[in-house]
Amino acid sequence: MKIGFIGLGNVGGKLCGSLLRNGIDLTVRDLEPALVRKFVDLGAKPGGSPAGMMRECDVVITCLPSPAASAEVVEGPDGLLEGVVKGKIWLEMSTTDEAEVRRLGARIAARGGAAVDCPVSGGCHRAASGNISIFAGCGRATFERILPLLTIMGRRILHTGDLGSASLLKVMTNYLATANLLTCCEAMVTMKAAGLDLNTTFEAIRISSGNSFVHETESQVILNGSRDISFTMDLVKKDIGLFQAIAERHDIPLEISPLMIEIFRDGIERYGARAQSDDIIRRLEDATGLDITAPGFPAEMLDAEPEEPGYEVSPQGRSAATV
Repeated sequence: MKIGFIGLGNVGGKLCGSLLRNGIDLTVRDLEPALVRKFVDLGAKPGGSPAGMMRECDVVITCLPSPAASAEVVEGPDGLLEGVVKGKIWLEMSTTDEAEVRRLGARIAARGGAAVDCPVSGGCHRAASGNISIFAGCGRATFERILPLLTIMGRRILHTGDLGSASLLKVMTNYLATANLLTCCEAMVTMKAAGLDLNTTFEAIRISSGNSFVHETESQVILNGSRDISFTMDLVKKDIGLFQAIAERHDIPLEISPLMIEIFRDGIERYGARAQSDDIIRRLEDATGLDITAPGFPAEMLDAEPEEPGYEVSPQGRSAATV
């Protein structure tokens, strides 16, 4: 199977690395020539236009920063649509709007192809190790075709239902992760102000009912001071904004979500759109004069688990085939 990959950024580049490590015939494209050269040096082939890549490959993956960027790649001049024929598959691994991926997917299907939204969750460190989780929204027959490919890039693969369902769940998980990040920031600043040692505070959270994936990973780089998780404030604001839009379409009067959006709007105004998302703690450091760092924590998130073959997971109480 020949795979094309468009978008070699923080997440896409790491997913490409997993494909290359596992001997996949890979063609790559990015607007940044240096990123293309990096993967060509590792064994990939340079791609031409998206249309040309779709003609040459069985599956083309996109991992891009916004719905607008994906739309341009799919339906712009020399876009993927121009190369779609029966049997071709577009995998949208970007975090995007479910209505938009359904719209673009319908155009792919009209030309005989298949579309899958399959965003990832778990952080760039897990994308690098091949242990990230992947959601996949598509018909079951298409899912069966792409499952061997997904198990190379990720550890746990969940078939979420029809096209668009994976994107709905992805922005929900990013909303929850962002809420957890903000509460971890508030907790650590408050404990510091109350005179607690931050190393002890970290451990108390880790062994308690207040623990979480976000705390075990992001709190460490916050306390290190690097705040580097390869994810920026503008992307957080986009993702939680997509979740808010879903709620508004369904007339759900959310209370926490709008506040989170405002916090990140303010963070972007203070520190810049491309500031690391964990730099959001600086709002509280600036307000209090407190330094929320401690010795003994890593500067970046690393996945301690070895790379292992992926597998499909089933929703509790349901079999995979019924999804």
